[in-house]
Amino acid sequence: MALIFLNGGGMRGGPLHHQLQGTPLLCVARSAPRYRYFSVGDRFPAMHASGSGRVVGEVYDVPLTVLRDHLLPAEPPELEIGVIELADGSAALATVLRDAYLDSRELTDITAVGDWRAYLAGKP
Repeated sequence: MALIFLNGGGMRGGPLHHQLQGTPLLCVARSAPRYRYFSVGDRFPAMHASGSGRVVGEVYDVPLTVLRDHLLPAEPPELEIGVIELADGSAALATVLRDAYLDSRELTDITAVGDWRAYLAGKP
């Protein structure tokens, strides 16, 4: 089992939530204030450890087989698995933006919003 912080389509109600294969939600959480948060072409969000923003997400205790067989294969190439810090100081896995994509024209900085659902809800 592995703690994973989801902050995009894998959250409850999101288009990738079914990839969790019934894994129960442990809690709603925020990251520590150490991240920049981006929309990647309005397709998915991406965290990067180069800022001071907090990100809203959900923490799940995912079986490694679910991570291997369902979650990771569904991730886009711009993201990779990393270890992030939560607001309470604990660590969790998360998908994070690969450094090579930091200069991508597809990135919109949404750090001030810090919440993928709120960002999407505010789009015209």
